[in-house]
Amino acid sequence: MASTDLGEMKLHRPQRGGSIGLVLLIAVVLVGAAVGLLQVGRGNTSLYILILLAILGTVGVFSLFALAAGILRFAGQETDDSAIRGIVDGAFDGILVTDGGGRVLYANDAYLNLIGAAGVKDVRPIERVFLGDPDVSEAVYRLLKAAREGRRLQEEVRVGGARGEPGRWLRLRVRPGVDGRKARTTIWSVADVTRDREKQENVFQELQHAIDYLDHAPAGFFSADSAGNIVYLNATLASWLDQDLAEVGSGGLKLSDIVPGEGASMLLIPPVPGEVKTEVLDLDFKTSGGRSIPVRLFHKVAFGADGAAGPSRTLVLNRARGEGEDAQRAAEVRFMRFFNNTPMAIATVDRSGRIVRSNALFARMFRGAGDGDRSILATVAERERSGLEQAITQASEGQGDIQPVEAALSDGAERFATFFVTAIDDDGERDSESAIIYALDNTERRALENQIKQQQKMDTVGQLAGGIAHDFNNVLSAIMMATDFLLGAHKPTDPSFADIMQIKQNANRAASLVRQLLAFSRRQTLRPQVLDLGESLSDLTILLRRLIGEKVKLDVVHGRDLWPVKADLSQFEQVIVNLAVNARDAMPDGGKLTVRTANVLGDDPRIQAYKGLPRSDYVLVEVSDSGTGMSSEIMTQIFEPFFSTKEVGKGTGLGLSTVYGIVKQTGGFIYVDSELGKGTTFRIFLPRHIAEKDEAGSIDKPAIALAAAGTLADVAQADLTGRGTVLLVEDEEGLRALNARGLASRGYTVLTASNGVEALEELERSEGKVDIVVSDVVMPEMDGPTLLREMRKTNPALKMIFVSGYAEDAFQKNLPPGGQFAFLPKPFTLKQLVEQVKQTLAT
Repeated sequence: MASTDLGEMKLHRPQRGGSIGLVLLIAVVLVGAAVGLLQVGRGNTSLYILILLAILGTVGVFSLFALAAGILRFAGQETDDSAIRGIVDGAFDGILVTDGGGRVLYANDAYLNLIGAAGVKDVRPIERVFLGDPDVSEAVYRLLKAAREGRRLQEEVRVGGARGEPGRWLRLRVRPGVDGRKARTTIWSVADVTRDREKQENVFQELQHAIDYLDHAPAGFFSADSAGNIVYLNATLASWLDQDLAEVGSGGLKLSDIVPGEGASMLLIPPVPGEVKTEVLDLDFKTSGGRSIPVRLFHKVAFGADGAAGPSRTLVLNRARGEGEDAQRAAEVRFMRFFNNTPMAIATVDRSGRIVRSNALFARMFRGAGDGDRSILATVAERERSGLEQAITQASEGQGDIQPVEAALSDGAERFATFFVTAIDDDGERDSESAIIYALDNTERRALENQIKQQQKMDTVGQLAGGIAHDFNNVLSAIMMATDFLLGAHKPTDPSFADIMQIKQNANRAASLVRQLLAFSRRQTLRPQVLDLGESLSDLTILLRRLIGEKVKLDVVHGRDLWPVKADLSQFEQVIVNLAVNARDAMPDGGKLTVRTANVLGDDPRIQAYKGLPRSDYVLVEVSDSGTGMSSEIMTQIFEPFFSTKEVGKGTGLGLSTVYGIVKQTGGFIYVDSELGKGTTFRIFLPRHIAEKDEAGSIDKPAIALAAAGTLADVAQADLTGRGTVLLVEDEEGLRALNARGLASRGYTVLTASNGVEALEELERSEGKVDIVVSDVVMPEMDGPTLLREMRKTNPALKMIFVSGYAEDAFQKNLPPGGQFAFLPKPFTLKQLVEQVKQTLAT
């Protein structure tokens, strides 16, 4: 309306208009004065000119005072507001202007009519017009407050009619204004909107009637958004499902609450941008109590230009009504339930592979894979579509016994499925159903098969590596023993002494490689102890900083209150060192190495993320780098022995295989995550150690005295000689001879045997006068554990030392309960052998 489009309205005041006649009169007077001066003559003109100038000056001074006082105004200083005044006077809305004190400055005729004023003298401000109505008074108070704060505000109020007249709806508006003297004013607008409100109420009533009709229609109806939230549910469907309508629209009710199993997947229609899709579906709905209701849905979804799905419009027919009276309907319902609830994805396709119909599981398995074209070929990776296409062609030609097709799916999630295709009779038309396809998701089966194959491969390689290491240990033992004899026979000044030392150093290096092979095959000797990984890592930090260099930043993040674990400290340190060295080599230009520890509970989601990791409590050790990362192909091979991505001569390929073997032998699990260009993370899960549980469940084990290579602190280093009879049992003739020679050189009487049977015979010939037996574990005819059992039958106190390239765990299960023995791992030096014999005899 006109009243609402006014700007900062200035009040109208009477003004004098300019007159052209007055201007002409002044001009005539001035011209006449000039002519008169010319007639007087030059001699007398000066006096008259002065008089004229004085008169003009006096008039000018008085005019200036009049302008300053506002008595006179320039004609261009004010604009003629007659047009604006005409608009306001004729406006349909009532216009009222008040000053800062609330006095009325202006009111148009429409305002006078709206308030029922008899004339100009009866004009009242708005706050006085509605004094008797409390509801209106509250609205006017808010409007006055807004006006004082310089804000615009609008209110709609209902005013009761006088003398039985119907009430009216008024729209009151207020906004600040100024008058011609820049004084603050308030501009009110009052409009009668009764007719508009009546139209709105009529529309609302019609809408209520429509909703009431829809709510109580003999069919169900619901609407769901793209996220699966039900935004509308009519009363009929709510009564069928025993659902509370108060939960609808607030996110409290979802499709999964009313559609059991995989049925909700069938309601997700593949997007087709800019189109409206309608499908007829037979499903089961479930009530709030879990009871099933067979229904037929007419499901309609509109898609935007970008393919985004709008809210659905779904009509629901209850097929349970009259089911007992209609045998055909009952059969259809039974088939529908069988078809949709079977644990196998089923679909029918035409000759081209277009999906004609499918069950709920099929819709869930292949949701979004077809990109709206509804072709089953689009669900399969492009490289493997030919096999499925050929199977469909065979089925459309009526062939039987079609071979199953196993293919990767095209959704990019590394999923696989097996498709079983069977032929059905069609009417010869291309668009009719030509084949039934049954699909099984075998992703988990393939992953498990790959995991088993990888485990079997690692076990086989481990057995091979362990066997090689065992045989190689015998060779190394002979070499190391021979070099000890040579070093004892040559002085340091001898020219060949340096060559012998070089042989010994290379033998020690070879022994180190053999120990790594044994670690991978999980056949090395471990000395487990209860560890606090936080303290262990803190002690290792200085060594790690030296290993990784200055270019790589080391960050060790300790978890709070770490649980204890049971592991071999030196082997655990070897694991961290190997991973740190690998990380350093992956960051040639520098980077960051992070070692992080944390407790992981059995119900932690991280456990579910790693296949093969049992539910239990673990201590997690993460070693992360910001290096070059690895591809998926390399990650499948990193734990294999002698596999390396480094240049020739820069790695043995045993670092990560050693890590793998140590973690596995400790009872832990190791996983790797890596991405090219972003880095690699190794996660080691070590079982939580609980002392009470371990002690309660422990079984009596042989007391084993371990001798680590080169570390027997309690044996005097100066005197390695001794006395006594030693029965040496070793199947390797050369090694047996060297060991016997070494023991004899230290003062022992040595009896030898090549296997367990000969050892028993030798023991019988010596009439049991043997102080100690040094025996290999793996021997022909009779192995070491069997020999121990036989000897203990006649001499339970006989002392025994087992020597082997394997760890004691490899043969411990074959030992008698409570058997006492010492263990010396191969390869060993002469000094280590003599130290172990002397220590065992002294105990």
